[in-house]
Amino acid sequence: MRIRIVDAFTDRPFAGNPAGVLLLDDVFPDDDWLQNVAMEVNHAETAFAHRLPGGGEADWALRWFTPAAEVAMCGHATLATAHVLHTTGAHEGPVRFATRSGVLIATPAADGSVTLDFPTAPLTRVAAPAGAAEALGAEPAAAFDTGPNVGDLLVELADEKTVLGLSPDHRALGAHSARGIIATARADGPARGYDFVSRCFFPNVGIDEDPVTGSAHTALAPHWAARIGRDDLTGLQASRRSGLVRVGLRGARTLLTGHAVTVIEGELRA
Repeated sequence: MRIRIVDAFTDRPFAGNPAGVLLLDDVFPDDDWLQNVAMEVNHAETAFAHRLPGGGEADWALRWFTPAAEVAMCGHATLATAHVLHTTGAHEGPVRFATRSGVLIATPAADGSVTLDFPTAPLTRVAAPAGAAEALGAEPAAAFDTGPNVGDLLVELADEKTVLGLSPDHRALGAHSARGIIATARADGPARGYDFVSRCFFPNVGIDEDPVTGSAHTALAPHWAARIGRDDLTGLQASRRSGLVRVGLRGARTLLTGHAVTVIEGELRA
């Protein structure tokens, strides 16, 4: 079968977040095989999809695996899968994915971007766990649980410079949430072209720092919409590769918009 590496939330190669994408001919193989392929690909996520019978609530079934575990939600690998479906002609127009997080819709636009319709993460303010500041290397101004689909601790820090300068203890971070920690701050100024900045650390699923995380923006969108006073915002995830995510808060749903680029296409022989 064909296997592709797609850089998501970017319009140029070698930026954004790379994902493996495999379009399967039939039902999902056994979980061990899926996990082994994801481990071999060794990117933050590998997406596996197969077509569903017509007339149902979804068009394709979709699952995501890190090199270490299956996850309940992944934005950048969903964007990458939709990009492959549209650029190869395997699917035209909006595509509905059946996933562990419900039906997720990806809609292509004329400019080549794709908008994902994801559930908004329910934010619950919590006390920053003991030891979190030491593990992160900065004192949180506020901390929030992001609910079961995202599974992260979101921490707001003092300013953009603090977020950019983090050098956390990844092993220690793993004790403070199911998946990891989203660190965020408001952008230093509007001239930068984005409204807020973030970095994401997910040691519990084998990813010390994720380059660009769509699922995290389902929590970042309501957090910053409430503070900035607008529902349509742009976030910069400031990793080595970096990427921009346009977000639109629509109550219980969050829209995530970005581009993607296929960088590698090959044949899986295993």
